[in-house]
Amino acid sequence: MANLRNDLLQGTLDLLILQILSHATLHGWDIAKRMAVLSQDRLTLKQGSLYPALHRLEAKGWIAPEWGVSEAGRSAKFYKLTRTGRRQLEAERANWDAFVVAMASVLKAEKDA
Repeated sequence: MANLRNDLLQGTLDLLILQILSHATLHGWDIAKRMAVLSQDRLTLKQGSLYPALHRLEAKGWIAPEWGVSEAGRSAKFYKLTRTGRRQLEAERANWDAFVVAMASVLKAEKDA
């Protein structure tokens, strides 16, 4: 399967990052690697998309940074989900579920027409 279009990813990036951080505190590179692994390399995050998204989520209070040492022994900024971020993740999941149902309804109706 080909990589999914980048514009689809842009609309769901917050949800994906929040979901990944709901399981672990990670630095940016590990978030990108985790997304690639979980999506079986169908979704890839470039630094030009990832880091602005992390800064935006941090500014909204949905994630919080903390400095630590990476596996490579370098100082790195790690991100964790906040309580507000957990609530936002649930809201984003509900919105996504509603979107999927709506899309499926339209696609099925058009197929059956």
